[in-house]
Amino acid sequence: MGLEVPATVTASANPAPSTLAAHRYAVYLAPVGDWRAIGTQWLGRDEQSGADLARAPGDDPRRHAWTEAPRHYGLHATLKPPFRLAPGTDAASLDGAMRALAAAHRPFGIALELRTLRGFLAWCLVENELSWATDQGDVAAGRAALHALADDAVRRIDPWRAPPTQAELTRRLRADLDPAQRAMLEAWGYPYVLDTFKFHMTLTGNLADTDLAAARAQLEALGAGKLDRPMPVDAVTVYVQPTPDAPFVVGRHYGFDGATRDGAGAPYLPMAKDKQ
Repeated sequence: MGLEVPATVTASANPAPSTLAAHRYAVYLAPVGDWRAIGTQWLGRDEQSGADLARAPGDDPRRHAWTEAPRHYGLHATLKPPFRLAPGTDAASLDGAMRALAAAHRPFGIALELRTLRGFLAWCLVENELSWATDQGDVAAGRAALHALADDAVRRIDPWRAPPTQAELTRRLRADLDPAQRAMLEAWGYPYVLDTFKFHMTLTGNLADTDLAAARAQLEALGAGKLDRPMPVDAVTVYVQPTPDAPFVVGRHYGFDGATRDGAGAPYLPMAKDKQ
């Protein structure tokens, strides 16, 4: 299984008791291979351990501000956006649901390209499948498998999602949402799921055009635009936000083959009772 996790996982300085829930949980796709290597270097943070990464000499000092928003959430692609646990649920039962989610899917690959999306830079699914040297049928199959995985995550994990607060809804409604996105927000607590889902791995915050161009040039120099092979997908991951305003860290990776590996947030994600 392609779960790229260090042999030794560094927990937080004050690990939480296993009975303590995190402030929020999220179901993400954790990048692997060159996507993870380039992405973590670019953001300056390792989502697995939560550690900040040293910047290379000569790095553009603007990069820290450019990457502030995605660095907070950790390198990822959203499947089920951050949520608080619903009353009557707990993190151990969420772990069980994640194991069932992972077991329902098989490995696939997704073809990605560096692109501007709603004012920020991200790796997105390729728009022109014919431009890829790899078999176009495989590219199309990967796209379909990804959407099936994302839809399954949204629906299957929804019983663990507490309804959004009025403040959260108000903040979301400030965005220019179309009727379909508003319907998704009302039904699922997030406007970009199911029919409105658009896969992306965020690499910058919203930037002015000049900064977008500069950031793109630097990402291209790191090789972010030359990854002309599908990224393997063989796992889903729960990220946790231990406390309000704390950065997100990996809780646990769930391989489609049944294997799991922990990250620094694992103390907030006790295993399902039949796995303890």
